[in-house]
Formats: sequence, C-alpha cells, structure tokens
Amino acid sequence: VQLQASGGGLVQAGGSLRLSCAVSGLILGNYRMGWFRQAPGKEREFVARISRGGSSTEYSDSVKGRFTISRENARNTVYLQMNSLKPEDTAVYYCAASQRVGDNTAPAAYAYWGQGTQVTVSS
Repeated sequence: VQLQASGGGLVQAGGSLRLSCAVSGLILGNYRMGWFRQAPGKEREFVARISRGGSSTEYSDSVKGRFTISRENARNTVYLQMNSLKPEDTAVYYCAASQRVGDNTAPAAYAYWGQGTQVTVSS
C-alpha cells in the first residue's frame, strides 16, 4: 500500500494550494480518508476527513470554511483544497486511510499513511 502526498510548497498568506494524495495497493472506495498535519514541536492534528463515497466530510474548527476535502475513487486520488492560507497553517500535511467505523478524527483510526508534504505559509 502506498499513499503519495504532493502539492505542498511555499505560499504567501491569503494564497491557495491544492494537495493531492495518490493511493495504490488498495481499493480506495473501501476506505475513509483523512488529512492531518504536524507542525514542528507539535502533535499531529486532524484537518479533514471524507467518507468512502465522498458524501460526508468533517473539518477541524481551525480550517472550516477555508479547506475542502474531496476524492475521486476512479482516479485513486484524494484532494485537499486550501484557501485563505495563514502562517499557522504551516506544517507537514499527511494523508491517511481508515477502515474504522466511528470517530475518524484521531490518528489511531488510520492504518495507512503517506510520507507527508510540506506547506509553508509566509506572512
């Protein structure tokens, strides 16, 4: 199983980035997907999650209204559109796959993880 996150980079505050997570080795439609982030010296935190078919999403309060998670199961890809970026969004962003029913906001719910992509927002 491989999850390959990409699309990170350096952007000014107020700018946008679109992260992609290319998945191989599993049937994406069987997995709930999530995005997490980890800033230096901080714990990994939940950003967004999406149901297997894409009809249900959930966001952390810190990104609600600015970030959008989506998926294309036929393309084995999950996305995170990030708008109105702030310096506090700076972190390594990880995509993850879960088959666990229930709370999918905790890292422990996810069995597979990508390698992460760096997002840096300058003020």
